[in-house]
Amino acid sequence: MGALLALVSSLAWGCADFVAGLATRRVGALRVISVSYPAGAIPLTFVAAFLVPGVINANVVAWSLAVGLVGVLAMYLFYRALAAGPMGIVSPITAVLSAAIPVITGIVLGETLAPLAIAGMVLAVIAVILVSIETGEERRVTPQAIGWALGSGVAIGLYLALIGISPDDSGIWVVTLGRWFAIALLCIIVLITLRRFPWTGLSVAYPWAFVIASGILDATANSLFQIATRLDDLAIVGLIGSLYPAATVVLARVFLSERMSRVQFVGVVLALVAAAALTVTG
Repeated sequence: MGALLALVSSLAWGCADFVAGLATRRVGALRVISVSYPAGAIPLTFVAAFLVPGVINANVVAWSLAVGLVGVLAMYLFYRALAAGPMGIVSPITAVLSAAIPVITGIVLGETLAPLAIAGMVLAVIAVILVSIETGEERRVTPQAIGWALGSGVAIGLYLALIGISPDDSGIWVVTLGRWFAIALLCIIVLITLRRFPWTGLSVAYPWAFVIASGILDATANSLFQIATRLDDLAIVGLIGSLYPAATVVLARVFLSERMSRVQFVGVVLALVAAAALTVTG
């Protein structure tokens, strides 16, 4: 059951990333997160309070603070990456890196790493190299986009690991409170950078539907993932969750007609294979 919930969460994350990426290209990462986070936090709080049993104590609050800070950093970096490069390439780079950290965390906690997982990590390294190669015919994968993707992959991996080792009796309060802590941080950032963060003229052009949808999908994925970590090993659940690029790649190909070179295509395939190989470890 844990693996199934993790798979559903990965699909929700992939869809959220796609619509958020579209919105970020129009209005920027900070504007998207500032709306999507509250949009997801409201229904998430209702579910945490009335549908999923869990306790709130000092330990849960501390974990929530850490999760919130890492989570908002991860999403900011990832949305910047999606805006800077092709979704079908940025997303797999992020995925293979975010998959590695839950594996390492699981090993530290005593979980065993199968030979197939080691092979998956090797494929991941090769995939990152291949998707970074340009031919000049497709949308350029700039060093900046690669940098954003690498940074977001590490941050997302830490985020998944923190959720996985959070208190067992917290229900989904860690991701719920974490989102509210992130919202508080975003409010501070917006106030500090208000002059460089204008909303004037965005009332009509702002992609409200995309941003709200991405927030709700992301919150749904987060809650399902935390429940999944209670039902299965982190090394399994975390890596199944890393399969989210599959949905993003398909949506980008269907709706945006994103093209890539043959070498880059092989890299994307290897990245998805690597993520899939890692999910059967444990």
